[in-house]
Amino acid sequence: MSKEIINISLANPRGFCAGVERAILIVEKTLEKYGAPIYVHHEVVHNKFVIKDLNKKGVIFVDSLKEIPKSSHVIFSAHGVSKSVKKESENLNLISIDATCPLVTKVHREVNKLSDDGYTIIMIGHKGHPEVEGTMGQIEKNSPKNKIYLVENINDVNKLKIPEKNKLSYVSQTTLSIDDTKKIINALKEKYPSIVGPKTDDICYATQNRQEAVKKMLNKHDLIFVIGSKNSSNSNRLLEIVKDKKIDAILLDNMAQFQKKWLNNKKNIGITAGASAPEIIVKKLIKEIKKNKSVSISEIEGIKENIIFKLPKIWNHQNIKFQYRH
Repeated sequence: MSKEIINISLANPRGFCAGVERAILIVEKTLEKYGAPIYVHHEVVHNKFVIKDLNKKGVIFVDSLKEIPKSSHVIFSAHGVSKSVKKESENLNLISIDATCPLVTKVHREVNKLSDDGYTIIMIGHKGHPEVEGTMGQIEKNSPKNKIYLVENINDVNKLKIPEKNKLSYVSQTTLSIDDTKKIINALKEKYPSIVGPKTDDICYATQNRQEAVKKMLNKHDLIFVIGSKNSSNSNRLLEIVKDKKIDAILLDNMAQFQKKWLNNKKNIGITAGASAPEIIVKKLIKEIKKNKSVSISEIEGIKENIIFKLPKIWNHQNIKFQYRH
């Protein structure tokens, strides 16, 4: 009896972005130069596969710098950190290495310049996300001069009570839904007509490209897998885009979660991956599907990404092999 045929379409682009690759490379090069253990403040990127692999190599992820022995090396994650965390690192005599994504650093610079220019800042983002904490932490808490407010949705915008005399500006988390962020920005502009925003969109190129790529898959598939971890903001935004169209969608962190029943009565399956998810899981998923089905695989054309972010000057980029790319 012949196997049932399933058509698999792969979104492009998908998986690792330049900021994630850079952050992982920094951790690997630090391990190579100084040896284990190496400490990282929070998860360097939000992907359990990567974190587990780095754990095995001697990387220890901590939520508090006080957990780290003095004079140890600590890496700040791709999401960035507040000024207070950097200051604490100095006070504890830690040797810090910054793996903050350059696009997040750009937002930090925006916030600092706006603060220097006397603006009250509104940040669009998700409460509790490390990137949001790091960006909002560019403004000292209880600062007498400047304030920064967080809004997650239009309802939060409606609740804002900021004096009209204040100069206002907004920034955003880099991994948000493009469509939802536009709605919030429009609500801000309606409430505060004089509010200003960044010259270029804060939502990063990789987030935008992956959201546009998954939109191409809608209405053509009866199931779409989003490879990514539950705490990955950009992966969850991809999942929401699919679910909003009432299409079956599954966020898959690792193959231990896979269930054969998901394939029942499915003819056309799409696969995409968040910007912090490695391609190896995509390949493992396809291999698993092939065990029970005959498959036809096609790549959906999309934007080609060739962005590479430089590593800190202390590293020689030429000698680094990036193992997660394939």
